[in-house]
Amino acid sequence: MPMATSADMTATEPKTAKLVVEGKLVIEGLGKRYGATTALEPSSLSVAEGEFLTLLGPSGSGKTTLLQLICGLVEASEGRVVIDGRDQSATPVHQRDIGLVFQHYALFPHLTVAENIAFPLKMRGRPGSEVASRVSATLEMVHLGHLAGRFPRELSGGQQQRVALARCFVYQPSIILMDEPLGALDKKLREHMQIEIKRLHRESGATIVYVTHDQEEALAMSDRICLMNHARIEQLGTPREIYERPRTAFAADFIGISNIFRGRWDGNGAIDTAHGRFALPSGARCQSKDATLVIRPENLRLGARDDNAVNGRVSEVVYAGSETRVIAALDDGSPLVLRLGPDDLVPAIDERIVAGWSRDKAVLVA
Repeated sequence: MPMATSADMTATEPKTAKLVVEGKLVIEGLGKRYGATTALEPSSLSVAEGEFLTLLGPSGSGKTTLLQLICGLVEASEGRVVIDGRDQSATPVHQRDIGLVFQHYALFPHLTVAENIAFPLKMRGRPGSEVASRVSATLEMVHLGHLAGRFPRELSGGQQQRVALARCFVYQPSIILMDEPLGALDKKLREHMQIEIKRLHRESGATIVYVTHDQEEALAMSDRICLMNHARIEQLGTPREIYERPRTAFAADFIGISNIFRGRWDGNGAIDTAHGRFALPSGARCQSKDATLVIRPENLRLGARDDNAVNGRVSEVVYAGSETRVIAALDDGSPLVLRLGPDDLVPAIDERIVAGWSRDKAVLVA
């Protein structure tokens, strides 16, 4: 029989003094070191009541370490975790009133769907009438009422994941942490479960911190994204802010597809690159003279004589239904990606093209 996770353990209110802080969850200078190795640089952020925050980044970026520090599975080297205005840094994992959902469902194979969902309520000594009522309501919320009597082995992968979600939502924890919960699902089911989790979040009003390395998943699901890189927070903002206004070359390259031109900022309104001198958005500033200009594929226009333009030769054309992706090689061999709509004229392989963009459609980053 699998062991119960910390999300299933009995939760009690820790006796800690209330602090004057803002946010459902507040992380203050939280860091983790293993000897000479830094798993998380001292980091701070605040998560609002009912917010869906996604920790996004490549492997080794520190996102899972931060999640484990929040729930208490790992002891911090420095900093503190504040939940509902109370410092929980020294509170044991099973007393933090945090729900956990992992990639592996950890369902009890000998219990039915309803019994699996009821388990955390029974562990907390809730009355039978309350258990029955909450389980029934939660089953309907995840659309599994008709499968209440089945065992996990009789369910599909998507149904098992919904049971794992229901088992976490049913006891209404203060915060729900999800660590790559959709990683084991195929693409179509994964997209369906993204919508299901968003619906559950909206209907329950839960505060969720979600870990993923999938940029599209983060953009689709989050109220805000905490982008992480090299054990620190790279950028924190809404999906639109991070996609349209990345602050660093890493953020621009990791979120979506970007065309990146590195060069020297003139300190005024232009950047000199190996591909020419390009006009910048009005008021664009950078922290250093060595800078990067970022242009998203959808902001390039074929044959356009806009503020800026480059020449290239088409090396690949990829049809993707609602859009066509054109990949060209610039004169020095570096790639350029354009995203065309269904009504745009598509160039042929090996055709020479001119691609242009308005200065206001680009972003200057360090």
